[in-house]
Amino acid sequence: MTDETGAGAITLDYATPHESLRELLSVFYEFIADVPVFEDVERADLAQFRFILKGRGNYVFADGVAMAAPPIMIVGPSTGPTAVRVEGPVHMFGVGMLPAGWGALLDFEASVLVNRVIDATDVFGPGLNRTMQALRDANCFAERVAIGNDFARAMVVRGQGGATAFTRTVDSWLASSPSPDVEELVRNLGVSRRQVERNCKRFYGSPPKVLARKYRALKAAISIAKGEEIPRDLVEEGFYDQSHFIREIKHFTGITPGKIVEDFSVLAKLTLKRTEFGELAPLIIKT
Repeated sequence: MTDETGAGAITLDYATPHESLRELLSVFYEFIADVPVFEDVERADLAQFRFILKGRGNYVFADGVAMAAPPIMIVGPSTGPTAVRVEGPVHMFGVGMLPAGWGALLDFEASVLVNRVIDATDVFGPGLNRTMQALRDANCFAERVAIGNDFARAMVVRGQGGATAFTRTVDSWLASSPSPDVEELVRNLGVSRRQVERNCKRFYGSPPKVLARKYRALKAAISIAKGEEIPRDLVEEGFYDQSHFIREIKHFTGITPGKIVEDFSVLAKLTLKRTEFGELAPLIIKT
């Protein structure tokens, strides 16, 4: 998908991971911006693994903390809008990490990296630079996706694993209702509430109540952006009233429901393309 600006073309393409990785990864993506500087805001999202093949940038997270973007990075789960600024031309390849993927690839809690970014070579070592070079040498997006699949499979083999059963239950719980009951999740998992809270922070980065708010707001925002529902009809989907609806949407996306209709950002428009992959889990394509 392409967006033409006054300074050049901005493209964002998506591809599904190999079937064996779809419970661990969301979608691969390639972002190219032929502009001197690219600035935009990313909404709250999953953790991301990114390679900056060209360009240099930084993030300002929802809590105001500014951090430089390492060339090879892990961006933790975010709980609010993140301002992005990259000196171009920009070429970035990345993939979203699902909560089960976090458990399979990383041996520390996702909550440690909420609204933060780290150099991935500090975690996986300098061997990642070979993957970076292979991505740069590849001739097209399809070749880079193949490299990404091979890289992910190799990392999973050396990882911890063991999160899939837990995350399947949590994902089903999140999709079950606009305001799912935490006690129902505890019953479904058959463990203590304390353990549920701890594991949600371990794999998702946030406790269940925050996750429910995040996914409810993002799902509503996507519905508005795609023209599937109008804002006033969504107020009854788990929100107390219109004011609460507006606050929650803005808290997780950075803009009001009205702005989504009238003035969706370049990056936000481009990211809607990932909702077209019907073979992926509903929580990926609906949020």
